[in-house]
Amino acid sequence: MDTSIDNSAILFIDIINDFNFDGSGKLLKYTETILPDLKRLRQFGKENDIPIIYINDHYGTWHSDFRKILNHCQNSRNRHIIHEIKPDDSDYFLIKPQHSAFFQTPLHALLNDLGRTHLIMAGIAGDICILFTAKDAYMYKYTMHIPENCMASEEKDGNEYALYLMRSVMDAVIDPI
Repeated sequence: MDTSIDNSAILFIDIINDFNFDGSGKLLKYTETILPDLKRLRQFGKENDIPIIYINDHYGTWHSDFRKILNHCQNSRNRHIIHEIKPDDSDYFLIKPQHSAFFQTPLHALLNDLGRTHLIMAGIAGDICILFTAKDAYMYKYTMHIPENCMASEEKDGNEYALYLMRSVMDAVIDPI
């Protein structure tokens, strides 16, 4: 399959996050370490006219307006992250009810409409939502690049194991950007 820029889409998964749950302190810390690379990936997408698609938990609001999710999630601990990596009006924004960005969302239809079959995935939590999304992407026969420096989980071991599975089972490229 073609993995060129013309065939790619960037998925930012759960990057708009309130970090208000057990273990969120660790996830916040690891998210801060990948923030510069997330910003570089976003800039790369903008410079190369690659569609950027944010897929996010709905936090009980069920609003697909990213501004409402931003307002709901923003707090003193995460404001700097949200400010640095938030979507703009040219980006796509989808909400999801479960872990996978494909489960009960229009993501597959959107990617088909855009003619994109290569996914560059980034975000949090790597060992849950990105892993589940990668599994579904693999089943839909998408090719994937999941830069190891653009994915964070609560535990480093969990993150590394998820990357191992995505590389060895789902044929994802995990080289850093």
